[in-house]
Amino acid sequence: MTGLGPLDSGFMELEDTDRHISLGIAAVAILAGPVPTREQFTAAMTSGLDRNIRLRQRVRRATLDLTAPVWEDDPNFDLAHHLRWTALPAPGDEAALRELIATELEERLDRDHPLWQCVVVEHLTDNRWALMIKAHHTMVDGISGIGLFESFCDPESGTSAPRASTGPPRRISVFGLAAHGIRLSIAAPRLAVDTARALIPVVYAAVTPTAETSFNGPIGRQRRYAVARTSLADIGEIRAAFAVTVNDVALAAIASAYRTVLHKRGEEPTADKIRILIPVSMRHEDAKYVLDNRVSAMLPYLPIEVSDPVERLDAVHERMSRHRSSGSAEAEKSLLSMAGWVPFALIAWTLRLAMHYPQHGVSALATNVPGPRRRLSLQGHEILEILPCIPIAMRLRTTIAILSYTDQLTFGITGDYDTTPDIDLIAEGIEHGIAELLERARMQRG
Repeated sequence: MTGLGPLDSGFMELEDTDRHISLGIAAVAILAGPVPTREQFTAAMTSGLDRNIRLRQRVRRATLDLTAPVWEDDPNFDLAHHLRWTALPAPGDEAALRELIATELEERLDRDHPLWQCVVVEHLTDNRWALMIKAHHTMVDGISGIGLFESFCDPESGTSAPRASTGPPRRISVFGLAAHGIRLSIAAPRLAVDTARALIPVVYAAVTPTAETSFNGPIGRQRRYAVARTSLADIGEIRAAFAVTVNDVALAAIASAYRTVLHKRGEEPTADKIRILIPVSMRHEDAKYVLDNRVSAMLPYLPIEVSDPVERLDAVHERMSRHRSSGSAEAEKSLLSMAGWVPFALIAWTLRLAMHYPQHGVSALATNVPGPRRRLSLQGHEILEILPCIPIAMRLRTTIAILSYTDQLTFGITGDYDTTPDIDLIAEGIEHGIAELLERARMQRG
């Protein structure tokens, strides 16, 4: 058995205190051709289990959370518990698929069993079918989630399928523990000062309320889901013209979308209105297929007050660059490392208390995950497109998952059903924001 880290346990606490969430990350693959039979699909998934040890493990918690939860093999593991089949109603178009995705995001994963599920979706138009893979955040973050998805896909010719793992087991001797304690006692004072200096602005941002906005407030149980798409070639033109990153372009387009929707809702897009949570991967390339969660975060304001699209892009780039140079990400990583030495009961009950406090400082979440550049297939079926999606929680009425696959960048937008009836405007606003930047890039190029 292996224990969950402080971050993973924090996700568990969040789920326990927020009845609206399943706390998972999901991807929906659109595949060409007829759907395989249940026997064919089950057989293929069975062979994939050998490459993913974590898929057979469940979480066991201690009484009163006196010690950290641990992963243990599920003694009653049954693959059939994790496979579901459903079908779209006629006409089986994207609107029907998006409604199904929204419904699936409302469902909680069963904590008595391994925290993942596959849903096969039949009756898509144009001789297609879909596969939705859902996994709990304690198992994967965005990058390792895509690694998990790839491990189920057909390998490239001449290669073996990638093998997801849970990482090497930690073996700490008494002497090693003592040595680590000595090193910690020496390094802790400086580490604490450096960590506090970098984290104080982040913590302050999280607890300081933003100006009142319709994008922040209580949420219900139902969801909406929308999709925006653009080509990586277009993003590349914008990057080259303005010397920015893919993430900068994506966030600038999101800022444009929120600005447009606020105008439509009769709200002024002021500078102090939309603070956004942006997860930052702390995962190295060699850990892509390790099933766990390795993220930090930043909390910038989106420059929705800026009307000019290029100036808005420059503002995003400057804010992201400032965060990267501030050392906040490394401080957050250090804090997580130090948390491993704190009694778990203290962490659990502190998180539980904090989660009951209704936050008013963050309005949305956006996460960008680099996906496969090669064309994937699953059991001989070409994967035409991958739609990313993540749940909403804690008064975040919208979340945006961004994923690249082959030559396309896709934005999957999840919204609260009652308070985001105009979710399609966010998708349209993102596509329009990128189109604006592309036009300006081409004008600049001459």
